[in-house]
Amino acid sequence: MTLSSPSFETVYWKDDAVVLIDQRLLPHEETYRSFRDVAGVAEAIANMTVRGAPAIGVTAAFGVALAARQFPGDEAAILRACDQLAATRPTAVNLFWGIARMKACMRQHGPDPDILLREAQAIRDEDIAGCRRMGDFGAAYLKDGDTVLTHCNAGALATAGWGSALGVIRSAVAMGKRIRVIADETRPLFQGARLTAWELAKDGIDVTVIADGAAASVLARGLVDAVVVGADRIAANGDVANKIGTYGVALAAHAHRIPFYVAAPFSTVDLTCPNGAQIPIEERAAAEVSHVAEHRVLAAGVNAMNPAFDVTPSHLISAIFTDNGVVLPPFDDNLARLANAN
Repeated sequence: MTLSSPSFETVYWKDDAVVLIDQRLLPHEETYRSFRDVAGVAEAIANMTVRGAPAIGVTAAFGVALAARQFPGDEAAILRACDQLAATRPTAVNLFWGIARMKACMRQHGPDPDILLREAQAIRDEDIAGCRRMGDFGAAYLKDGDTVLTHCNAGALATAGWGSALGVIRSAVAMGKRIRVIADETRPLFQGARLTAWELAKDGIDVTVIADGAAASVLARGLVDAVVVGADRIAANGDVANKIGTYGVALAAHAHRIPFYVAAPFSTVDLTCPNGAQIPIEERAAAEVSHVAEHRVLAAGVNAMNPAFDVTPSHLISAIFTDNGVVLPPFDDNLARLANAN
């Protein structure tokens, strides 16, 4: 199968605005929204109009470029906008990486709106190219005829294009390998059912959605050859924070000797964070658990808890695919070695 770029765009700049596909409305409505002020971009990140660690980083970079136009020549106001963007979501390190890179650009060149916009566009372009490299690295680990289980959405919707975990699958298909995908629905917001399945179906890739609780059974039955997931932050020792439910999938894969792979750009690696216990875990609104769409499914008076991410310990991970290369255990040594080599 020949695959080109996805038929949609996650985040881009047009007519002095940040344009985002509204992921809250997928798969039933493909709507793009334009944001012309930093407050709107920050709210779009917080309410998950845009989501996925790499896509958040690119969006934040464009948000800083937007601030340079909104507050021309006012470096202090742009820095306050950076703080506003950084306060939106705590777990995905790409958010802070993108903002830090834009700040560094401003320190070097001043608050020039055109230079900052070029830097944000470079971050977007690099993400797309990096995901393609990462996809090719990871695809080498998949065999023709494999069935791959994935959790949440780590596709083009979670990046500027191509995807991380789904980028591995796209690259494998582009190489001519027949790949079938089983996608966890990913409660509470159904990113697997709503987003992953939508993306893969648009590409003509065979995909089946299962309930999250079915994953261990499907792995035990030998219906899966490999698990590939994305990441929101990777600690220096290789522990990985990803969408809630990933840890359980990793445990089940380990129990049944099925390789568990993580795909993420190297900007997701946080070498300042020693291990997964130090990764901040976002707690989102209880209503995301108590309700499905607008319908409450819990009895009145019943509480809900909604951690958005969990941490998979490095010993459960077979390999980490990045845009700079494949990292194998021991991750603490090899992540640092790859960082120093680039």
